[in-house]
Amino acid sequence: MQLFGLKSCDTCRKAVKSLQAAGFAVELVDLRAQPMDADLRAAAYAEFGDALVNTRSTTWRGLDEAARAQPALELLAEHEALMKRPLIVTEEGTMHLGWTKAVQAALGVG
Repeated sequence: MQLFGLKSCDTCRKAVKSLQAAGFAVELVDLRAQPMDADLRAAAYAEFGDALVNTRSTTWRGLDEAARAQPALELLAEHEALMKRPLIVTEEGTMHLGWTKAVQAALGVG
């Protein structure tokens, strides 16, 4: 299983720790060090739509109106940290966004 996020993100670290405790082999992919593949980003956007963009983030608040008006996929390609975290991709290819109770229940964690 891959978890896309930031190694400095508390939620991502909590998700990794919980998933590992539940017996999952988890690879944390730090988006700042290793940008997401464009095909995976497009698939995640197809699955989650605009929810993939974290409009509550510091990165979002730092953008001007022209940047915010860009298509979401272009914006995410330019600003990896703008993606809502974590994006969890299971071995089967199922995607989960965030670390909500619903995501934890779907993965059998918590």
